[in-house]
Amino acid sequence: MSVSLCLMVRNEEEKLAACLQSAADFVNETIVVDTDSTDGTRELAAKLGARVFGFPWSDDFAAGRNECIRHATGDFIFWMDADERIDQANREKLRVLALL
Repeated sequence: MSVSLCLMVRNEEEKLAACLQSAADFVNETIVVDTDSTDGTRELAAKLGARVFGFPWSDDFAAGRNECIRHATGDFIFWMDADERIDQANREKLRVLALL
Protein backbone atom coordinates (compact mmCIF):
# COMPACT_ATOMS: atom_id res chain seq x y z
CA MET A 1 0.00 0.00 0.00
CA SER A 2 1.39 3.40 -0.94
CA VAL A 3 0.03 6.78 0.13
CA SER A 4 0.37 10.12 -1.61
CA LEU A 5 0.06 13.25 0.51
CA CYS A 6 -1.55 15.97 -1.60
CA LEU A 7 -1.71 19.67 -0.88
CA MET A 8 -2.83 22.66 -2.89
CA VAL A 9 -1.13 25.75 -1.51
CA ARG A 10 -0.58 29.45 -1.97
CA ASN A 11 1.81 31.53 0.14
CA GLU A 12 2.11 28.93 2.90
CA GLU A 13 5.84 29.21 3.57
CA GLU A 14 5.32 29.80 7.30
CA LYS A 15 3.00 26.82 7.85
CA LEU A 16 4.11 24.25 5.31
CA ALA A 17 7.07 22.62 7.08
CA ALA A 18 5.10 21.68 10.19
CA CYS A 19 2.33 20.21 8.05
CA LEU A 20 4.62 18.10 5.88
CA GLN A 21 6.72 16.94 8.81
CA SER A 22 3.63 15.84 10.75
CA ALA A 23 2.66 13.47 7.93
CA ALA A 24 6.07 12.42 6.60
CA ASP A 25 6.22 9.00 8.23
CA PHE A 26 2.78 8.00 6.90
CA VAL A 27 3.24 8.79 3.21
CA ASN A 28 5.37 7.54 0.35
CA GLU A 29 5.32 10.75 -1.62
CA THR A 30 4.24 14.34 -1.21
CA ILE A 31 2.64 16.30 -4.02
CA VAL A 32 2.33 20.06 -3.69
CA VAL A 33 0.42 22.05 -6.26
CA ASP A 34 1.24 25.72 -5.87
CA THR A 35 -1.30 28.25 -7.08
CA ASP A 36 0.87 31.30 -7.75
CA SER A 37 2.72 31.78 -4.45
CA THR A 38 4.82 34.91 -4.13
CA ASP A 39 6.80 33.75 -1.08
CA GLY A 40 9.18 30.80 -0.72
CA THR A 41 6.50 28.12 -0.60
CA ARG A 42 7.63 26.27 -3.73
CA GLU A 43 11.28 26.22 -2.74
CA LEU A 44 10.52 25.06 0.79
CA ALA A 45 8.24 22.27 -0.41
CA ALA A 46 10.94 21.02 -2.78
CA LYS A 47 13.58 21.25 -0.04
CA LEU A 48 11.35 19.09 2.16
CA GLY A 49 11.15 16.43 -0.54
CA ALA A 50 7.83 17.23 -2.17
CA ARG A 51 7.23 17.04 -5.88
CA VAL A 52 6.09 20.56 -6.68
CA PHE A 53 3.88 21.63 -9.57
CA GLY A 54 2.59 25.04 -10.51
CA PHE A 55 -1.04 25.61 -11.36
CA PRO A 56 -2.49 29.03 -12.07
CA TRP A 57 -5.38 29.79 -9.74
CA SER A 58 -8.64 29.88 -11.69
CA ASP A 59 -10.98 30.38 -8.73
CA ASP A 60 -11.88 26.69 -8.99
CA PHE A 61 -10.88 24.59 -6.00
CA ALA A 62 -11.90 21.35 -7.72
CA ALA A 63 -9.63 22.04 -10.71
CA GLY A 64 -6.66 22.63 -8.42
CA ARG A 65 -7.39 19.54 -6.37
CA ASN A 66 -7.74 17.44 -9.51
CA GLU A 67 -4.40 18.75 -10.77
CA CYS A 68 -2.79 17.63 -7.53
CA ILE A 69 -4.41 14.21 -7.68
CA ARG A 70 -3.30 13.84 -11.30
CA HIS A 71 0.34 13.85 -10.18
CA ALA A 72 -0.13 11.39 -7.30
CA THR A 73 1.08 7.84 -7.83
CA GLY A 74 0.01 6.24 -4.55
CA ASP A 75 -2.71 3.67 -4.05
CA PHE A 76 -4.36 6.09 -1.61
CA ILE A 77 -4.46 9.87 -1.41
CA PHE A 78 -4.22 11.70 1.89
CA TRP A 79 -5.34 15.31 1.52
CA MET A 80 -4.26 18.07 3.92
CA ASP A 81 -4.27 21.82 4.03
CA ALA A 82 -0.99 23.51 4.90
CA ASP A 83 -2.36 24.77 8.21
CA GLU A 84 -3.29 21.26 9.38
CA ARG A 85 -1.17 18.91 11.48
CA ILE A 86 -1.51 15.28 12.49
CA ASP A 87 -1.68 15.32 16.28
CA GLN A 88 -0.57 12.45 18.52
CA ALA A 89 -4.03 10.90 18.95
CA ASN A 90 -4.54 10.75 15.20
CA ARG A 91 -1.00 9.53 14.61
CA GLU A 92 -1.87 6.45 16.67
CA LYS A 93 -5.10 5.92 14.70
CA LEU A 94 -3.20 6.18 11.42
CA ARG A 95 -0.62 3.67 12.62
CA VAL A 96 -3.39 1.16 13.41
CA LEU A 97 -5.08 1.82 10.08
CA ALA A 98 -1.81 1.32 8.19
CA LEU A 99 -1.42 -2.13 9.72
CA LEU A 100 -4.82 -3.33 8.49
